[in-house]
Amino acid sequence: MTPTLAWIAALAVLAGHFGLMLSSYNRINGFGWPRKNIKRCTKVMFAFTVIGPPVAIAVWRGFFADWIGGNADLRSIPIPLAIYAGLCLMAWPLLGIPWLYFRPILGIESVKVKRQIEIVPVQQMVTHRLALTAKCKFESRLPINQVFELSIDQIELPVVGLPPALDGYRIAHLSDIHLTGDIHPDFAGYVVQRATQWAPHLMALTGDIIDKQPCIDWLGQIFAPARARDGCYFVLGNHDTRIADSWQTREAMDRAGWTDLGSRGLSRKLGGVEALIIGNEHPWFQRPTIDPDSGEPFRLLLSHSPDQFEWARRHNVTLMLAGHTHGGQGRLPIAGPLLSPSFHGSRYASGDFYRAPTTMHVTRGLAGTHLIRINCRPELSLLTLRAVPSPQPA
Repeated sequence: MTPTLAWIAALAVLAGHFGLMLSSYNRINGFGWPRKNIKRCTKVMFAFTVIGPPVAIAVWRGFFADWIGGNADLRSIPIPLAIYAGLCLMAWPLLGIPWLYFRPILGIESVKVKRQIEIVPVQQMVTHRLALTAKCKFESRLPINQVFELSIDQIELPVVGLPPALDGYRIAHLSDIHLTGDIHPDFAGYVVQRATQWAPHLMALTGDIIDKQPCIDWLGQIFAPARARDGCYFVLGNHDTRIADSWQTREAMDRAGWTDLGSRGLSRKLGGVEALIIGNEHPWFQRPTIDPDSGEPFRLLLSHSPDQFEWARRHNVTLMLAGHTHGGQGRLPIAGPLLSPSFHGSRYASGDFYRAPTTMHVTRGLAGTHLIRINCRPELSLLTLRAVPSPQPA
């Protein structure tokens, strides 16, 4: 093997190594494991991602010297190294091709929507300083960080199978509030205020409301002003398990006038149409038990994670709303997001999707425990539903 081919092979293995670790990181965060277990796994994976290659070079430095010099052949590769190098090379077709196939720019499974975007520098709209901690003050000043640049997206969303009476129905969709104490509650309060001013028929909050116990006292002032004709509904997410007793969050939201949909379905009339509004907090809480064939003309699912898309399809959900993935927290030009805590990787990191019979909207959410957003502004989704007989591909 020539030195040039040896270098190409080594770089291909190295790229496969990073791809394999990135894919594993995304998917391990889709499990409902205790937080401490996931943290341990991700720390080990991060260390292996960074330290693994130089350690391998140090252990088998003689082989690598011969390899890069073009003096080694395949039969001389140490067995552990050969096995892992094979896995890294297999990652190219097995993980790389699906990753490329579902890039946002290609629009696979995406729904074409009309979108009007208003960018609001929230710090200029409130009286208090939004950054409360030294960490937040430093990171929010970084020129690439959009953490306080709210994107208010008014979206006309085509929904296959939507009853004609619900054409024009308005849903304000919020997600991933992540009250950690780093950001002043005025940020989330402003978002709720803007959502209410839009006069939605229904308001939906899809989880990860709170991360730290003292922030429970903020829930009333943030969410009590919310108003929607057909009610305000919420589910919890994985970060809501960080509170010692999640019922404290549920009870505080109930006092604020919001309806807990956790692990159940509620029959309601929306715009004069019989509807079933469902909450799915799996895998962190119990899944609801729903009859797939009870025959409501409209089924609305609030799910923290887009990983429940297949569940929604099996249960004949018309429209599913989700968050959790933060739009990837950062998005590359053309390639889009890389990080996304989902069994699907970054496939459903944000946007609008259709797989019969379900249309799904995934919002980028409002905040996070990581306080940097790159090309990925926090999002308030204002959805106007439109009845269509068939999907509208992007």
